[in-house]
Amino acid sequence: MRAKIFDSTLRDGAQAEGISFLVGDKIKIAKALDDLGVDFIEAGNPGSNQKDMEFFHVAKNLTFKHSKLVAFGSTRRCNIEASDDANLNALLEASTDYVCIFGKSWDFHVTEIINTTLEENISMIKDTIIYLKSKNKHVFFDAEHFFDGFKGNKDYALKTLKAAEDAGAECIILCDTNGGTFPDEMVEIIKEVKENIHTELGIHAHNDSGMAVSLSVLAVLNGVTQVQGTFLGYGERCGNANLSAIIANLELKKNILCLPEGNIKELTNTARTIAEISNFKLLGTLPFVGETAFAHKAGMHVDGVFKNSKSFEHISPELVGNERKFLISEVAGKATVLAKIQKIYPNVEKNDPRLSMIIQRIKDLEYLGYQFEGADASFELIVHKSFGAFKPFFEVLDFKTIGEGPSKANLHSSAAIIKVSVEGIEEITAANGDGPVDALNEALRKAIGRFYPILNMVHLSDYKVRILDGKESATAAKTRVLIESTDGAYTWSTVGVSKDIIEASFKALIDSIEYKLFKENNK
Repeated sequence: MRAKIFDSTLRDGAQAEGISFLVGDKIKIAKALDDLGVDFIEAGNPGSNQKDMEFFHVAKNLTFKHSKLVAFGSTRRCNIEASDDANLNALLEASTDYVCIFGKSWDFHVTEIINTTLEENISMIKDTIIYLKSKNKHVFFDAEHFFDGFKGNKDYALKTLKAAEDAGAECIILCDTNGGTFPDEMVEIIKEVKENIHTELGIHAHNDSGMAVSLSVLAVLNGVTQVQGTFLGYGERCGNANLSAIIANLELKKNILCLPEGNIKELTNTARTIAEISNFKLLGTLPFVGETAFAHKAGMHVDGVFKNSKSFEHISPELVGNERKFLISEVAGKATVLAKIQKIYPNVEKNDPRLSMIIQRIKDLEYLGYQFEGADASFELIVHKSFGAFKPFFEVLDFKTIGEGPSKANLHSSAAIIKVSVEGIEEITAANGDGPVDALNEALRKAIGRFYPILNMVHLSDYKVRILDGKESATAAKTRVLIESTDGAYTWSTVGVSKDIIEASFKALIDSIEYKLFKENNK
């Protein structure tokens, strides 16, 4: 069996809060989807905005290896000829071989929302498809609000599908536009549709009830051949069906091919690419492609995975291009820490005395408020120090920060003075910054930068602060700071804890720089 994948990230996904694609962004995402091998890429509604039309003009000069671009639009407006409809003619100007038209299949929407007669709506569907077919277009029909329409007026909902079929639509997509249909309802409705309609069917589910993936998978298992959705579930309200989960479930659990042979291994990489272009952090808990989709923390879970990975994993992460992670915490057992250490020192055995020493060190630090789940670089430094492989690159002899209220004349509200020693050579440097942490960062990098020019490539990419015991300690509360750093090619995270937020930040900052220097020195 095979399911045809229809991705609408560039249109439905762009309707999500916080997403605004530039034309260049849309080109990059389209190329990523083509590399993955989805069948259809719905790239926008050229009749609705200039940006979408600009994309289609640019796309005319692009070559896609596998995917077919699709232009999206609605049926003709009420009481005009299809050939006179500006939106339909914009679809033709987009110059795609495939178009997807949505029309009303719920009588409530026909009479109350677009304010026309049931008969005119049927004519709108027929006339639109016939007109586009006369222009040599492959036409898909999205039956908008179909499941709600079927439950409200079954005969009319089926009549809209029949109109699309008679007019020559190549695929009729059943849409759960409000996202409120239950899987058992959908299965029974699809069975009845198949008794009346003989054209290829598709499914388009929204996630307002959290069931979009289930609906889509079940639809395919009940004879639907086209699945519409967005790659990471982006979309209006609660989003659309998440194609990354649908593809993985169908291919790996039901042997229903969705991508070219072997391409499913690119699923995670494609997810990260699209999330980055969309300027959204990839949700760690996303099935299959999330950073924590195969992360294990509890000691007995890790022990089980070591003995047989299927004890706590439903698939091997490598199948979708992801990787297994072991999280360090106070509930982690010996096997967890050993697994993390073996990524650094592969030959370490479970009876190595340094293992117990590291575990105790982690527990001691976590008691103080440290957390290493999101600070792999700080954990790795502990390991290197325990194995005697780490030699300090510098020593901070003294530091001081000076803060004052910002003024219009001086945007930098803080200054820092720092004294360091590098191989016996002392350096004293001062720097301004937007706050004391920024000033310390600038001063430290400036002080040791002449000894280690590689640090010019490094900058902070994220900074998180958490108050650990605020209710009990008020302004004297212990603070945990997590810093994410990058050199443009690689990103790492470090942690610091103190009752002084500046000191906590400085600890994390020093770990970040020491980690970078250690990695450079041990390439």
